[in-house]
Amino acid sequence: MPLGGEQVPQNLDAVAVRAWCGLALDALGGAREEIDAINVYPVADGDTGTNLYLTVESASRAVEAVFTGLEPARPSLAEAVRAMAHGALIGARGNSGTILSQLLRGMAQVLGADRDTDHADGPALALALRRAAESAYQAVARPVEGTVLTVAAAAADAACDAGGDGDSGSDCGMVARAAYDSACRALDATPEQLAVLGRAGVVDAGGRGLVAVLGALVGALSGETLRSPYLKTGASGGHARAEHAQPVECQDVPAAAPAPAFEVIYLLEADDTAVARLRTRLDGLGDSLVVVGGDGLWNVHVHVDDAGAAVEAGVEAGRPHRIRITHFGAGDAHTAGAAQPPRERAQRAIVAVVPGEGLAGLYADAGATTVPARPGEPPASGELVEAVRRAHAREVVLLPNDAELRHTAAAAAEQARTEGVRVALIPTRSAVQGIAALAVHEPDRRFDEDVVAMTSAAGATRYAELAVAERQSWTMAGICQAGDVLGLIDGDVAVIGDDTTRTARSVLDRMLAAGGEMVTLVLGENVPDSLGDDLEKHVREVHLAVDTVIYRGGRQSALLLIGVE
Repeated sequence: MPLGGEQVPQNLDAVAVRAWCGLALDALGGAREEIDAINVYPVADGDTGTNLYLTVESASRAVEAVFTGLEPARPSLAEAVRAMAHGALIGARGNSGTILSQLLRGMAQVLGADRDTDHADGPALALALRRAAESAYQAVARPVEGTVLTVAAAAADAACDAGGDGDSGSDCGMVARAAYDSACRALDATPEQLAVLGRAGVVDAGGRGLVAVLGALVGALSGETLRSPYLKTGASGGHARAEHAQPVECQDVPAAAPAPAFEVIYLLEADDTAVARLRTRLDGLGDSLVVVGGDGLWNVHVHVDDAGAAVEAGVEAGRPHRIRITHFGAGDAHTAGAAQPPRERAQRAIVAVVPGEGLAGLYADAGATTVPARPGEPPASGELVEAVRRAHAREVVLLPNDAELRHTAAAAAEQARTEGVRVALIPTRSAVQGIAALAVHEPDRRFDEDVVAMTSAAGATRYAELAVAERQSWTMAGICQAGDVLGLIDGDVAVIGDDTTRTARSVLDRMLAAGGEMVTLVLGENVPDSLGDDLEKHVREVHLAVDTVIYRGGRQSALLLIGVE
């Protein structure tokens, strides 16, 4: 059941689109490594899951921006779906991410056509899924069955059967579920359609990602949590098959010619006529050509041996930007303008997400490259990747310092690895765990040993936070009212109080009941020093042989962070 008892929407509106983006991001985050592992077509570069995550992350952030920009009002359905499609377009990564962005654009063309409608019903959603599949096929220069295209088409067929022609009895939840079920069956059949998948014993990676996205749509509309039947492989590495899968004619891909050396992606500002010429030229240069977008802005993806010629074709067609060139053989990512000789890399660096300017200074003094975590604005994976690049080191330890950033940090780490950086992700859930990890960091010892020591220190640190309740709500500790002081231990509400000091003492006593040698307190911007002094005195008098260290979190930090080691 949704938190706060909110009604689950059965028709698709802006709120449902927002929920869909969030659930899709979570689903792809959880399945990212699995999808990467089964990525064998069109190139076995093991990044489809990561690329899909980054694409949906961009779509989700665009939708959030629309909601934030219109507060306290809500965006219309048209505004939400257009933001989602535009975000996916400008953030699309890889072959599958580019196709997914076109699928979302196709849906937006239908769902966003009527600016005066706040929601779409089942038949409208069915029509949107049909348009999505058709536009994706049109965007791919040489469509191949047994891929995400096939899965999308099967989903659209089932959606239209469920939606009917204006059948008022079919709501969006029913249509989405029909599309999801059919997509699962189509995904299961992909190894019989595409020989390279059959030989590897896997389903199509892009199709697997689309199943996750459609499952998230079902969840956003009905509240149902779906688990894909394709999460596990057999002992021999084969894919799990549903009993209803039907064998179909297998389509092999000629293997005589070696795969192109480069993947080239860029955004392009150009008119339709120029893009049509560009398609023809790029089709002659390489393969896996996908050109998506419209209205003057396009995302171009192609695999070629001559990356320069692919970029030059874009320059002739219009104005390319955000150019990204990946060398498949080297596993190295480049951008245009990176030709200047690089400065010498440091051996090792720490990159940390930090809430509050005071903590940022503390982390920076310890040698870390920091990424700010603003209230309600968690950093995107691209910000973490940029921080890794700024750190300019051969080895990087990444500290997300937030349980909600685990998928974002994992995607960033995977992207940084493609750029030749050795990255270790330590799953810190709070900034105080990051402080504990930094305290034992020794850059001169072996990387693996350093990571193990930092991980052990972080894991041995229990964490808590004080926050003020914004509204009445059910919690693990009972019902809280707006204005109550909440004490969260390891992410769950453990104490509800009406006074900051008394609540903090109660939280400390609960944490230290299990033992501890060191207490770390991080005071928020508006918290007086007297609170820290009072808590330090309390620890000294009640809990013997326990030391206390106090830091100021500064602006944008939590009310109070507590760590116990």
